Amino acid sequence: MQFRRHLAVLSAALATGAFAAGAAPPARAEELPTFVVAARDGRFLPSRIEVPAGTRVKLVLRNEGPGPLEFENDDLRIEKVLAAGATSFVVLPRLKPGEYGFIDEFNPITGELTVVAR
Repeated sequence: MQFRRHLAVLSAALATGAFAAGAAPPARAEELPTFVVAARDGRFLPSRIEVPAGTRVKLVLRNEGPGPLEFENDDLRIEKVLAAGATSFVVLPRLKPGEYGFIDEFNPITGELTVVAR
């Protein structure tokens, strides 16, 4: 019975907008620095990018090649598979200053991307 009473009070408060007065607007998601990387002919373009250290970063991946792409970095546990012509993204965690290597698992010799966090 107690639960029903609380539920009725809460429903009435919501219906009358009692919680809206003075309430803060909903928080917006943080805009992430975004970098676009294309994969073409078994290579990443650009093959090296600089990103801010200590900040989450969004990498937009565009597969402009005729076959699939497997973007990965084992140490960061990042892996993304894209079909030919597909576009997707990955969000990198806050990186410490340094260099981080990514490969296209289907083209490991030529498909290399170096992300430099400064």
